[in-house]
Amino acid sequence: MPLQPPSPPSISPSQMTLLRIVSTMAWSDGHLADEEVDVMLDQFSHLFASNAGQQVALRDELRDYLMQNLPLEELVPKLTSAAERELVLKLGYQVISASARTPGEELINEEEADAYDRLVSLLNLPADVVARIEQESGQPAVDGSNLIEQLTAELKTFVDDL
Repeated sequence: MPLQPPSPPSISPSQMTLLRIVSTMAWSDGHLADEEVDVMLDQFSHLFASNAGQQVALRDELRDYLMQNLPLEELVPKLTSAAERELVLKLGYQVISASARTPGEELINEEEADAYDRLVSLLNLPADVVARIEQESGQPAVDGSNLIEQLTAELKTFVDDL
């Protein structure tokens, strides 16, 4: 029996593109932990759905999309504005610099660095914008929030501005 693709998402195409690029960056080291997926699904479903029933349905729906590791080369051209490209770079940098897989490993490993370099190239942002975003993203959160909370706050701000 052939695999069926997931049904079309109930979030906008631009929201889906942002979500997929962030998850692709999380996949760049070849591993996406179940715990990471659960936290991302919880946070993003709260962001994109307004009530508990919709959140549960959206959480289930988005799981299939997070588990797909799509090429950045396929996703980045779907970004339609400079604001989206800047947000994706910020989120991508935060995702890859969040943690190491093992205690002795660099915070950003070789696979993550390669994926990030491809993302920077594909986004085609000015060097000063890239440097500013990297500097801002490298600063610890002053409110003590974790990575997923920071990502969710960034996405919420962006979505609210649409």
